[in-house]
Amino acid sequence: MVGVRRPLANLGNMVAMIIGSLFFAVSGPLAAGEDAQFSQARAELVATIADRVQETRSYLGKSKLDPRVMAAMAAVPRHKFVPKNLQSAAYENRPLPIGHQQTISQPSLVAMMTDLMELPADCHVLEVGTGSGYQAAVLAEFCASVHTIEIVAPLGERAAEVLAELGYDNVQVRIGDGFAGWPEHAPYDAVIVTAAATDPPAPLLEQLRPGGRMVIPLGGRWRTQELVVIEKAADGSLSRREVFPVRFVPFTRDED
Repeated sequence: MVGVRRPLANLGNMVAMIIGSLFFAVSGPLAAGEDAQFSQARAELVATIADRVQETRSYLGKSKLDPRVMAAMAAVPRHKFVPKNLQSAAYENRPLPIGHQQTISQPSLVAMMTDLMELPADCHVLEVGTGSGYQAAVLAEFCASVHTIEIVAPLGERAAEVLAELGYDNVQVRIGDGFAGWPEHAPYDAVIVTAAATDPPAPLLEQLRPGGRMVIPLGGRWRTQELVVIEKAADGSLSRREVFPVRFVPFTRDED
């Protein structure tokens, strides 16, 4: 497990960005001396995400995402989470390879999955599939704590380093099999899985707080995958809704 520092918000230096009818506060842990091209590219990406949400509103059931989600997308420096040779493409709305046959997800999909969790204030979230650490950083922008698990050790270690460099101390990274979750810190307000499973892992559902949501892609590598939202009622019963087709890398288990 690797603990990392929390971003120090400097409210005096918050930058107000107006994109269409949306207002985004950019107050995340931006690296000192960050190139202006990345700031501009990130602003353009947020506008692209807003357009993409409009295009998929019939699936999402809404035409705008939670302003906290959009502010997080505007704040997190995605170029820090991709290989250096791909940084020029970091703010294109597409997945990118991060090594070990894994990818960093398309930004609009990261935003939509985050929004689908319908997170409460001071949220406590479990992520399975840390990957680059980008999704964890987005969640950490407005959640009290994020616990994230990565089975590919080099990816998890690198993600922890980047998150630490950017100042996120409300994120903890564990290297290991995410199927069993992280019961020591349960229950969670939401669980997000960033790899496709055949069925939702039972331990993760058990660690979900009543009233909470799991967002997970379901389906095999060679079959149609659907992004699914599973809600846990106060009595522990589960309901599910398929949102739209997706394509994720497969959920990996530790067979040792």
